[in-house]
Amino acid sequence: MRYEHKVAIITGGTKGIGAGCVRAFVGAGARVVFCSQHAGEGDAMAAELSARGPGTARFVQCDVSRVADIEHLVAQTVAWYGQIDCLINNAGWHPPHRPIDDFSADEFRALLDLNLVSVFAAARAALPYLRKTHGNIINIGSLVGSMGQLHATTYVATKGAVIALTKALAIDEAAHDVRVNAVSPGNIFTPLWQEAIDAADDPARARADGDAAQLLGRMGTPDEAGALCLFLAAEATFTTGVDHLLTGGAELAYGRKTRKA
Repeated sequence: MRYEHKVAIITGGTKGIGAGCVRAFVGAGARVVFCSQHAGEGDAMAAELSARGPGTARFVQCDVSRVADIEHLVAQTVAWYGQIDCLINNAGWHPPHRPIDDFSADEFRALLDLNLVSVFAAARAALPYLRKTHGNIINIGSLVGSMGQLHATTYVATKGAVIALTKALAIDEAAHDVRVNAVSPGNIFTPLWQEAIDAADDPARARADGDAAQLLGRMGTPDEAGALCLFLAAEATFTTGVDHLLTGGAELAYGRKTRKA
């Protein structure tokens, strides 16, 4: 897959799935602008990937929960390259698992800003340029946005809304030949997963359980997520409004799911 001379914006690009996307797109020859709140990590990563090529990477510090930061990210990309061909809305966060009783309304609003409103704001800012290039948007959802998850009501709600937004926006933007798709990962082995393993009473068991949750017997990798996003951007030109599950089969077959003893 090649994406030479195309310009891609990737939010949350210094870690996990976002970093996998940045590596994939730079490796395909794209000019990538990625962001996070971590300037030191971002600058070092941009320099390393640009040196490796064949594409280039540039970093912009950005808090995606702030609409002004998102608008600056888009404006800076256009100032550098004059176009946008792909927007990957990846930045987001999964709070620690808690029942709904232990979440406040303010916490939910803050998560909505980070996980959902940021997707809306980035799409709105980038679309005038994506329409000119007949580009595409890829929104990172989550498997649990469609199947639910224990003690994760706020997170599941935000990711379910991302999937719904993707479908609605795909309808609107078809008139401009802009494709809009979602990728919904299951268990991808990211730094966030490693933090959960490290915090567990039995880290080895936690990792084994994480691997065993998939039919394929392992967690996915950020590079596999990046490869799927690159395929959607570069090759899947007759695909829009689709939620692509990247799960290793985690959603298939029966399991012991009762919440009763």
